[in-house]
This record gives sequence, C-alpha cells and structure tokens, in this order.
Amino acid sequence: MEQKEILKHVDHTLLLQGATWDEIRRICDDAVIYQTASVCIPPSYVKQAKEYLDGKIPVCTVVGFPNGYMTTAAKEFETRDALANGASEIDMVINIGWLKDRKYDLIEEEIRTMKRACGEKILKVIIETCLLTEEEKVKMCEIVTKEGADYIKTSTGFSDAGATCDDIRLFSEHIGLNVKMKAAGGISSMEDAEKFLELGADRLGTSRVVKIVKAEETGGDQSGFCD
Repeated sequence: MEQKEILKHVDHTLLLQGATWDEIRRICDDAVIYQTASVCIPPSYVKQAKEYLDGKIPVCTVVGFPNGYMTTAAKEFETRDALANGASEIDMVINIGWLKDRKYDLIEEEIRTMKRACGEKILKVIIETCLLTEEEKVKMCEIVTKEGADYIKTSTGFSDAGATCDDIRLFSEHIGLNVKMKAAGGISSMEDAEKFLELGADRLGTSRVVKIVKAEETGGDQSGFCD
C-alpha cells in the first residue's frame, strides 16, 4: 500500500497533557502537507486550529477523555462546545464502569445523546479494548451499531495498551454496515498501519506515521516517537 493512501486514513494526533499551541500548529501544518484524514487535538485548541487550518483539514477532538466516567450531560456539553468551536469529528470515551455493571441502557442513551448532538458530524466511540473482556467488546459492537455512531474506536492511547489486530478482527465480525473502525494507540510503524487497514480499519489514530514519513524524507531518526 502506498504511503499516500495510508496517510489518507490517519487522524494525525497530539493529545498529550502538555501540548502547546506551537506543537499543535506544527501537526496542523504536517496534516496539510501530507493530507491526513484529520488532526485530532485537545478541545482547548479546536477554535484556534479551525481558524488556522481554514478548511484545509478537518479538526477532530476528544470528549470524556481519557477515562470516560463523566456524566452524559458533561459529555454532551463538551461535544456541543467543540462543534461550536469548529470540530468536525468527536471521539468520545464510553463509561467503562457502566459496561462492567451491565448498565447497557445508560451507555445506549449516552451514545444516542452524543450522536444527536453531533448531527451530521462524525462520532467515534472509544471503548478502551485493553480493559474489556471479549464479551464486553462484542456487546459494544452491538450497541455502537444500534445507536448509530459512525465509528467504533479501540483505544485512547492513555491506558494499559492500544490497538491490536485481534480487536479489529473481532470488530469486523460484529459491527453493522453503518459502522466503521478506528485503530488507535501503539501504531508504531508503516507495517502496523498497513496491517490495520488491510483488516478493515478506516481510520488510524497516531502521530507516528507522519513522523516516519518525514524522517524518511530527511534521513532523520525515527525512534522515540510517542502518540
């Protein structure tokens, strides 16, 4: 698979707590140069990034991040605020405790609420696969499909582990035709990226892919990158 094709599926991501505007601006520049699917950035930078990018690349941001245990009302407020500031895509973390408690009705209502707030904008539901059993992952595939979210996403990148090929395979067996898949967390090589896409993922949440391409162009060091 050509690098350009892989880059079209990358949500070029910077969500570290200490991220500065200068760093955000640089990933926006790189996203434009390499034509990634979006930039995925903290909510506090959405308005500034939207104005800076001037429509060249969609802005994605996160809600209920990274732990997911905020109230639904808080997540809805975050979502509406992000959209008002110019976000085109929302990546929301589920309440994992509710899933463990089998409070499926609350999770369903939350996703419905978030999708209603998003309207035609994209909603990705982060289920943090590394904390779930296979049964819980399958249940979330069913819920995300039923409640009309646009994507199911593996991970925040801030927990015990990130995306695995097994999780994307499992998703592909249990999601509906209306749901796409996003692999995120720990995607550290072009080979990783290509494998996830071959397995059916439509988006990749990573900063490393663009950094690898840049390093290859300049002959620089590709080590030490982190999402």
